Amino acid sequence: MPDLTRLLSIIEPEAEALGFELVRVRMVGSGEERTLQIMAEDPATGQMIVEQCATLSRAISNRIDAIEEEEGELIEGAYMLEVSSPGIDRPLTRAKDYANWAGHEARISLVEKIGDMRKLKGELLGIEGETVTIRDNKAGEIAVPLANIHSAQLELTDKLIAATLPLDAEGADEFEEINEEEEASN
Repeated sequence: MPDLTRLLSIIEPEAEALGFELVRVRMVGSGEERTLQIMAEDPATGQMIVEQCATLSRAISNRIDAIEEEEGELIEGAYMLEVSSPGIDRPLTRAKDYANWAGHEARISLVEKIGDMRKLKGELLGIEGETVTIRDNKAGEIAVPLANIHSAQLELTDKLIAATLPLDAEGADEFEEINEEEEASN
């Protein structure tokens, strides 16, 4: 398993130099099927368009290649590099995410149970200091120490969709669906 702290110290300055903020960095998969996933956002929009993802991917890849040329492999063996936007049902990984997305539905998985609950789902009420508050659909309002959150993610709702309209919908009405028969005849 690669040293994610070391990778983060390499990746974060590259993202910041391009004006982006990291949302999450993780390695998934095993063996030859490993992927270094980097999720970032443009702080002005909370999203990233394809060109921004490509630019960040090239910068990170070039930096990792340069370091590996000098010091040897940072990540042993083969892996894929994946750079993406957090998406509409984004993970909540930073304290500011809980403040920015208060009022939206979220799922939270806990490290240690609170009462008899390890998973919470409901309206995210926000964060104060190091404590996240959620109005769980079953248990009501629950305060959760940030350190006790294993993972959290927004739930896809109409309200969330309305709050995260696409950056550029130009050309969306021109989308033409091609069926497999038409494609085969071309």
